[in-house]
Amino acid sequence: MGSPLTFGIVGVGKISEQYFASLPALPGIRLIAVSDMNEARAAEVAAEQGVEALSVDALLADDRIEAVLNLTIPAAHVDIDTRALRAGKHVFGEKPLALAPADAVEMLALAENTGLRVGSAPDTVLGTGVQTARAVLDAGTIGTAVGAAAFWAAPGHERWHPAPQFYYQPGAGPLFDMGPYYLTTLVTLLGPVVRVSGAVGRSTREREVATGPLAGTPIDVEVDTHINAILEHQSGVSSTVTMSFEVWESRVPGIEVFGTKGTLAVPDPNRFSDPVAVWTEAAGAWEDVPIMAGYADAGRGYGLADMATAIRTNRPHRASGAVAFHVLEIMDGILRAGTEHRVVEMTSSMERPAPVPLGATPDSW
Repeated sequence: MGSPLTFGIVGVGKISEQYFASLPALPGIRLIAVSDMNEARAAEVAAEQGVEALSVDALLADDRIEAVLNLTIPAAHVDIDTRALRAGKHVFGEKPLALAPADAVEMLALAENTGLRVGSAPDTVLGTGVQTARAVLDAGTIGTAVGAAAFWAAPGHERWHPAPQFYYQPGAGPLFDMGPYYLTTLVTLLGPVVRVSGAVGRSTREREVATGPLAGTPIDVEVDTHINAILEHQSGVSSTVTMSFEVWESRVPGIEVFGTKGTLAVPDPNRFSDPVAVWTEAAGAWEDVPIMAGYADAGRGYGLADMATAIRTNRPHRASGAVAFHVLEIMDGILRAGTEHRVVEMTSSMERPAPVPLGATPDSW
């Protein structure tokens, strides 16, 4: 494939640990440096990874670095991405792409005009779980898809996260935090969405940090914490979506797709490799599905590696800015639909990314 794509990381908070766990399995990319507002944290991580700790400005100006992995908080995503693009570097960032669609338009236009790539999490859809589900769906095993349902709920991240305040600020909440996994999966399986409707709200429950040095600190809730939506896909399929920080416990499945000949149980889209199950009219029972597609034993960072190979081979990358922007517009539309009590039409669309063949590796595309 050629030389690895060199990259630097901006933001080495908790999520970075999952990326570092995957790096040894990704020969198509090579980490050069890390940066963080917390200079001591950056230095500690740099020493652990055997790379340099640089300021953000120095990292963006470093000619050795071809791409930036942006793991900052949501409010900083567009700023860091834009600065990286202006410095001539490709970018791959954590979700969401931006706090609002309007915030990302200029940044994506800059990438288009300069021939640079924008990629975005979640890349969990590239693992064997969702890719196998897609293969089952595309093979017609459950007939023609008619509808789908996606559900994620918890009482709130403050029960486990040591600094959860940002989850209750704009750009987070259950929809912007967990929604990208479920919505990216839905559009990967069923194609783009043309319109959305929804209902949103929040309880009066008082929240406080439960663990760590900030335990007992009150949390100001600035976002809606219980969201219900209906998505109308261009294909004619309708999906129902629930995302909530208000549910103490539930037995509702995560994602299911309903077809004319059966039902597809899609695995947890926040994970890469969970098993797939299918119920068909012919079998009359649930059956486990063998792995049929996807990057095996994948982890966070596979989307960046997939993008690196796509750059080297001049192909579209799968976890793209176009997909992330469409998902962002869907989330923004759900909130507007719920607040304004109306149906919101989408202005963006996207192509279903190329499937990941069985046995593929990120450096072979």
